[in-house]
Amino acid sequence: MTAAGDAFAPDDFFALDDFEQAAAAVLPAAVRDFVAGGSGAELTLADNRAAFDRLRITPRALRDVSDCSSATTLLGTPAAMPVATAPVGYQKLVHPEGELAAARAAAEVGIPFTVGTLSSCTVEEIAAVGATTWFQLYWLRDREKSFDLVRRAEDAGCSAVMLTVDVPWMGRRLRDQRNGFALPDDVVAAHFPVGAESAAHRAASGESAVARHTASAFAPSLSWADLAELRRRTGLPLLVKGILDPADADRAAEEGADGIVVSNHGGRQLDGAVASIDALAEVCAAVHGRCEVLLDSGVRSGVDVLKALALGASGVLLGRPLLWGLATGGAEGARRVLDLLSAELRDALGLAGCSGPGAARTLRVRQAPMAPDRTGTARTGTARARTAYPDRTSHEGMINR
Repeated sequence: MTAAGDAFAPDDFFALDDFEQAAAAVLPAAVRDFVAGGSGAELTLADNRAAFDRLRITPRALRDVSDCSSATTLLGTPAAMPVATAPVGYQKLVHPEGELAAARAAAEVGIPFTVGTLSSCTVEEIAAVGATTWFQLYWLRDREKSFDLVRRAEDAGCSAVMLTVDVPWMGRRLRDQRNGFALPDDVVAAHFPVGAESAAHRAASGESAVARHTASAFAPSLSWADLAELRRRTGLPLLVKGILDPADADRAAEEGADGIVVSNHGGRQLDGAVASIDALAEVCAAVHGRCEVLLDSGVRSGVDVLKALALGASGVLLGRPLLWGLATGGAEGARRVLDLLSAELRDALGLAGCSGPGAARTLRVRQAPMAPDRTGTARTGTARARTAYPDRTSHEGMINR
């Protein structure tokens, strides 16, 4: 467990990537890999960043931005910026206070905090911190346990439920397999009664104990009928996380979803899946305003948030950078990550000619031209170039392919 917060110096950090470098110096290698890694050859993990790096904003001119603000609403609730925290499990792996410290940072900044099913603190403890709290649900083999978790979230005062639909089982995360990764005894899935006796704590060579545990707990049978049942069982706003195909987005909206999270699980599930930002515009077009659309996977700066807004998103979820801040400085480190992201976003909005997040939807987004690197390979910035999507008619708020 790290005590890095004792040496935390906020003035040393100027970009979110700085926190990752600092966290790497204090976390055990296996924990660092567990947070940073993706599935398979990590192609989708890399492409999440490459896809953002390929995009360019066309700023608007002669717009009054003297009162530029990043404030907005998410699911009808005021938020200081169009950002919520992503559901990341086992946060006590990186700091002894875990989710409680991260939730305090979210509360202080004024954005929603998402409690995970695999949180290392309970939803009741986290909701008591005072942030706007969303609860993320993995569909369990024990259906009544799933509904019981939703009831606990409702009773604790959560303001939304987020059903993750892209994890019938965990993807093959090779870093964890090579490390034989298992949870230490003092980090548990707080919503499960077995504590340190769970399969997630029993290390085995060449195997992820966390993957073994989730394979026994998660239901690969999750279907549209289950989503409909969940919709009937809760009156809270319902988000569906893990959508990439426009047809799935359309169906989720028809089933009564209040929001969709366009996500490939941070590159941790199907390796080779499309980058989330590349799927965003078509998903927004498919739902056509029937529900909110958020995005996660690869967000590392305020400019990234601006790009997602320009492509039609209501907001984004922030995952790994918050963990790096938490590892580096506890609640203060997480708060610094969010403050820095807020400052970057306000700067990006104003320089793009937008007085607020809503105005970003009038921006045009383009693919950067590709230029050969020294090896002759076509690249866009630092990102590996891929075959372009077919051209299509563009309009404001949609990408010019």
